[in-house]
Amino acid sequence: MFNHIMIGCTDIEKSKAFYDKVLGVLGAGEPMKNVADSGHVRYFYMHNGSVFALSQPINDEPANPSNGSTIGFKCDSAEQVKELHDVAIANGGTTLEDPPGLREGAMGPMHLSYFRDPDGHKICGIKQGA
Repeated sequence: MFNHIMIGCTDIEKSKAFYDKVLGVLGAGEPMKNVADSGHVRYFYMHNGSVFALSQPINDEPANPSNGSTIGFKCDSAEQVKELHDVAIANGGTTLEDPPGLREGAMGPMHLSYFRDPDGHKICGIKQGA
């Protein structure tokens, strides 16, 4: 259903350094850098058919996270869910909600971790199933 997710960043190089570490946990390599004709910088992480992008806001307005939004990254194991969280925190992210771990809910068991990136975007690591 999704082609890509792009988020706005206040400090594009700081955000790149953060996501290089965090998305490296999932196996994403170095992003492709794009500089628009306007001079705005974007980075595109391409992995397993998905694209996650960072961008300086093209309209030159301040970058800000959407209230109520969460970006979820699929993890291969419960250990990877925790590692994603721990690497994020070690690289400038802030933890949210309960500690990483198994949650039981209406959608069945799933391992989850939540954190905010340096710009305040809410990120989730998720592994469905026990």
